[in-house]
Order: sequence, then structure tokens, then C-alpha cells
Amino acid sequence: MKLDILAVAVHPDDAELGCGGTLIMEKLRDKKTGVIDLTRGELGTRGTVTLRAEEAARAAAIMQLDVRENLGMADGFFQNDEIHQRILVKALRKYRPEIVLANALDDRHPDHGRAGHLIKDACFLSGLRKVETLDDNGNPQAHWRPKYIFHYIQDRYHEPDFVYDISSVFERKLEAVKAYSSQFHSTEYAMNEPQTYISTPGFLNSIIGRHAMFGKMIGVPYAEGFITEKMIGINDFDAFIQKDT
Repeated sequence: MKLDILAVAVHPDDAELGCGGTLIMEKLRDKKTGVIDLTRGELGTRGTVTLRAEEAARAAAIMQLDVRENLGMADGFFQNDEIHQRILVKALRKYRPEIVLANALDDRHPDHGRAGHLIKDACFLSGLRKVETLDDNGNPQAHWRPKYIFHYIQDRYHEPDFVYDISSVFERKLEAVKAYSSQFHSTEYAMNEPQTYISTPGFLNSIIGRHAMFGKMIGVPYAEGFITEKMIGINDFDAFIQKDT
């Protein structure tokens, strides 16, 4: 299946936190959307790999994704090297997205930054004809390079290059995040496991506050922020017109 928008995330829940609202909005505009999780999040303090996969499936249903796939890389120990780049190149050529939404290039969690660079490099390599990969049936894949890579903003604050108004779907975004009851604050998750940085009520409140701050930048209730290394061009000033809310 060819996708219009593909979010690539190192951990299940990264896409929901960073660009879940954008994925929902694009789906409402009849775009084909998907998420590739690089790892299963197996080093997470709370929950299990099996539970995390169930939570990811629930979140995918809430966001109405067309595709969700896990590449099974080693959480915490994957590298931005040829082996991992080729794994991701194969997936990029499989789905041929026009736009890739990727982990931040620098963040509190070292996996995020390492993944951000892996995704960026794999997107470039995927467009090289002489980088050869085979599909699941052993057939040669055609080269493919996404037109844009946008990095969503995660824990550390970075000034966004642009923000995306997600006000109308913000509650659905939060619902997708809260599908990970093992990871974030939830009265339903009753396992006797230690609290973590992201499992406190304060963490979710910070997410809401961050999106409210990004929304304030363009006069809307909530927005998600993105960073781009590629110059963005327009051919119509209507792209800048903000409708009243």
C-alpha cells in the first residue's frame, strides 16, 4: 500500500505523542497514513512487549491508520549503521510515502536522536538506485525518496519551523496517547510497578501545555510543532490564511 504520510517512531507511543494529531487530521483529509515503530519498546520500565503491542494496536485504531508495522530493532541498542539503514530503506520502499514524520534529531532520550538521524539517512539512501533491496517475496524494490522529512518535537523544547493546527482532533490525540495505559498516568493500570518520568500526571499535563503553546503561536487552541532541514516553498499565499476559530 502506498502511503501519503508515514510516521517513523523509535518507540510505540512516540508517534502518538509527537504527531498523532497531524496523522488524524491528514486521515480526515482522505490521506493514506501509517506508522512504523522501529522497536517494541522492550526496555520500558513498565508493562511488557505483548501489552505494548496491544496498546499500539488500540492507538492505531483510534488514529484510523491504514498501516502500522514494527521492525523489531533492539530497543536502546540499535545503531545508525548499514544494517539498520537497509531495514528501514526496505520499509520506505514498501510504502513509498510522500512525507515522513520522524523522531527529533536531538532529545532527552538518546534513542530519539539516534533514530531521527537513522530515519533521515535511510530516507536519502532509499532514493539511490544502486542501493539494492528486496521485498518480502524476494523481488527487487524500486528506489523511492520521500519529498519531505519533518521531525516532530519531543521532550526537549525546540523552536518549530512550522506548527500544524490539531485543535479539532486534540481529544482524539489524547485518547490515542492514553491507549498506552502502562506507560502514562492511568487509574486503570493497577500493576505494582515503579513510577517513571512519563507515568506521572504532570507529564501528560506538560504535553497539553506544549500543544497549547504551539497553538497560541498561530491563534488556535492546540497545534503540533515540526522542524524541517529542507526549505519549504509555496506557490499560493492562501497557504498562510488562518481561518477564524
